[in-house]
Amino acid sequence: MTDPIADFLTRIRNAVRANHRIVEIPSSNLKREMTKILKEKGYILDYKFEDNAIQGVIKIALKYHPVTKAPAIHNISRISKPGLRRYAGTNRMPRVLNGLGIAILSTSKGVMSNKEAKDQKIGGEVLCYVY
Repeated sequence: MTDPIADFLTRIRNAVRANHRIVEIPSSNLKREMTKILKEKGYILDYKFEDNAIQGVIKIALKYHPVTKAPAIHNISRISKPGLRRYAGTNRMPRVLNGLGIAILSTSKGVMSNKEAKDQKIGGEVLCYVY
């Protein structure tokens, strides 16, 4: 697999479009941190890290509106790709959907959202947009 982050995002995107409740994703430290951010920002219901003998699995419970059954994640897209890396400095932090969405960044202080990175005045690689 050449791009595990794109695989992570694609599995979530496909599960949302198929109206699945739970999606299983192979685990890594970066994927775990991205999952924690999605939970903190309210885009997923819950998550569970299961450690197998080899790699481990992340089980993510997706979030839907109770009445309309609309998903909380309308769009999740990869920004920085292996062939073209995208970086954002402190003065050029991306605003997703005019502040309603989030961008997940990989910084020198760990993985965080664009709002947290702006508050801490650090830049980094823009991994994805979520709204």
